[in-house]
Amino acid sequence: AVLFFCIIIGAVAQTKFCSYEPSRILTDRHGRYLAHLRAKEDAGYGYWPVNQIPERVAAATLAIEDHRFYSHPGIDPVAVLRAVWQNLSSSRRISGASTLAMQVARMQNPGRRTYFRKSVEAVTAVFLTLRFGRKEVLKQYLALVPYGNDIHGIACAARFYLDRPVADLSWAQIAFLSAIPQAPSKMNPYKIKGRWRARARGNRILSAIYKKGLITDAEYSLARNQLAVLKVSEPKKRPETAIHAILNMKNMPPDGKNSKGKYLTRTSIDLDLQEKISLMAHTMIERWEKKGADNLAIIITDRKNREILAWIGSRGYFSTQAGAIDFCKIPRSSGSTLKPFIYAYCLDNDILTPAAIVDDLPLATSAVQNADNAFSGPLLPRQALANSRNVPAVNLVQKAGLNQTWFFFRDVGLHASNFPARNLGLGIAIGALPVTLERLVRAYGALADDGILRDLKWYPDTRSKSGQQKISKGVSRQIALFLSDPLARLPAFPRMGTTEFPFPAGIKTGTSQGYRDAWAVGWSNRYMTGVWCGRADNRPTDRLSGAGSAARLVQKILMHLHKDQASGMDDLNFAPPEGYQRVDICAYSGKKAGAYCRRTFGEYFTPSEIPLPDDTCSMAAVDRRNGLLATPWTPEEMKEYRTFVDLAPRYRQWQAAAGLRSKPVMLSQLDMPSEAARQSNQYPTGQYDLSGTKPVAIVIQSPANGARILNNPEAPPSMNSIALRAVTDPQVSQVLWYVDGKPFKLAAMPSPVRWPLKKGLHRFQARLPFRDEMSDTVKITVE
Repeated sequence: AVLFFCIIIGAVAQTKFCSYEPSRILTDRHGRYLAHLRAKEDAGYGYWPVNQIPERVAAATLAIEDHRFYSHPGIDPVAVLRAVWQNLSSSRRISGASTLAMQVARMQNPGRRTYFRKSVEAVTAVFLTLRFGRKEVLKQYLALVPYGNDIHGIACAARFYLDRPVADLSWAQIAFLSAIPQAPSKMNPYKIKGRWRARARGNRILSAIYKKGLITDAEYSLARNQLAVLKVSEPKKRPETAIHAILNMKNMPPDGKNSKGKYLTRTSIDLDLQEKISLMAHTMIERWEKKGADNLAIIITDRKNREILAWIGSRGYFSTQAGAIDFCKIPRSSGSTLKPFIYAYCLDNDILTPAAIVDDLPLATSAVQNADNAFSGPLLPRQALANSRNVPAVNLVQKAGLNQTWFFFRDVGLHASNFPARNLGLGIAIGALPVTLERLVRAYGALADDGILRDLKWYPDTRSKSGQQKISKGVSRQIALFLSDPLARLPAFPRMGTTEFPFPAGIKTGTSQGYRDAWAVGWSNRYMTGVWCGRADNRPTDRLSGAGSAARLVQKILMHLHKDQASGMDDLNFAPPEGYQRVDICAYSGKKAGAYCRRTFGEYFTPSEIPLPDDTCSMAAVDRRNGLLATPWTPEEMKEYRTFVDLAPRYRQWQAAAGLRSKPVMLSQLDMPSEAARQSNQYPTGQYDLSGTKPVAIVIQSPANGARILNNPEAPPSMNSIALRAVTDPQVSQVLWYVDGKPFKLAAMPSPVRWPLKKGLHRFQARLPFRDEMSDTVKITVE
């Protein structure tokens, strides 16, 4: 009685259908196999529910497995008596007499095979049949029963072995699959003997179905013939090139609206493209190894809907050089890749306009240098960004505010840090902020798509687009036009190099300090791709820059994706800002270009923002003998018409180095007539300065007033010095520097001079030799 009571209690506790989280088969966007993902690491594959049981499947399953299924209550007394007789007569276990309901009970609560457990399973089977009905019991069986190779459920087995849904299976295919659960390890479809055994048992199933009159003679004959030659799909393997992508999708399941039956999931990955790009990457990394790089990462997306088409996390998942690390998700120094967002923020917040001149000049208060250790003087934002100049970017962060820039970076998803911006300082403009390639490509998606930030997608989604407007539509289009202009990239990036395409494409490169990281993000009207390369251990490479490496791969990828536009004959231009007017702007003044402007760029403005006409560039006649302004008495054969650029005094040194001439302020006195003749109306000279005594304004650019400078006692004396730099208006040939009230050095203008550091408080002043003009006094402290 106690034993019977225990059996009843155990059966009651197990009278329920256990739900198992199903596995997922991932395919690429064209249906090619990617992976079969378990729901849990210790679970098997499958467990796909069969909501509608096809009649063929029910008939084949019950034919020899439990043919009295619809007549017994969960236990088959006839089968039990037969099993007892066979086992006793042979002194060994020949038959178990398990019904489908009993097998369901055992599969839901596996354990050692004992008579007590067998008794509990039998009673549980009765209770399950009474509670849920035979149809639901059959559904549960078909969802749980093993089919070998750790696969459970006929729906998953049909897809895995035969690459078909259950509803499309033929009689031969159903008989073949229905045979396997009787001994899954012996009937493994991937082994020759296993297939032979499954076919043999399948023939028995077909015979049983035929005898019951469930199929016609013709169907029976056809099914036997098909079973004899039935082929099983080749064992499916994860493509090695897509393992990092698969691992990402494993942690990011779909929402169910973009999958077939929820368990066969079509992803956004294009496996053909993935394999092609992987081959490109392998070729490129072999070249870059000579420069010290040992790894790379690539992301390619559809530009409009942000679907991920290819994801290369490393040079190869099984590579011994940190191949298992997904470098798409590893934060690395960003180099210059964040500069477009600085310009976008400043344009959106009226800190900058497309016509505003930004200075690329030495900073008196900062050691910031450009990558080429040179300066480009006055630049339009288009030029400064396209040339990736460091000094203007740092200046803009100062104007916009360090915290405001930091928060904007976080708003567009470049980082999720909560520590204060001052921890990194102005260096966030030139690489101090680490970013991942995944975050970078996501943020650039907003620049490329009218300022709308959207998540990258692993699964195709036909629903309406959703996203957040982070950058205004007009500004995002202007940034795209800046970065797609090959002329604006000159001289930093030469024509026909790695940053130019035969079709419109924006591109931004980046190189971190010490050449540790090389970046490039490029996009067309169709695609976006981002590339990182460097060393896994974060050591420097041998001067491997973004333009020299990552940009080259971006170029190859976009050219491959646009092979039908390689001729450059199609019109795929980026759209200009809506409601804006295009105006040619002088690159030196930022004003509306005039007839004498040497270099111009077309920028877009609202009608109320169009700049005034340029007054910086002009043409005048000079006396070719001395370069001074020609006069009415200068012989015609000695006159020469030249163009001049009159820039602000702070550009004097750069202007001289660039070979840009300022308009002379003095009149040529060669062939000058007598004073009496000059006083007559014959020679009007009121517009000329004949005396050369025009007042001169002097401004000290370096050092900055109030600066505190540290003296390094371990550095050689030649290194412990600062540059003394001044500008004058109008330009003069020399200035005399005074330090602490005493003459220090006569300097040729506009060249600077070096002053050796000395501890203490010091005063600096620049004066004109033999003249009274002088600059304001600048004070610094050397510690």
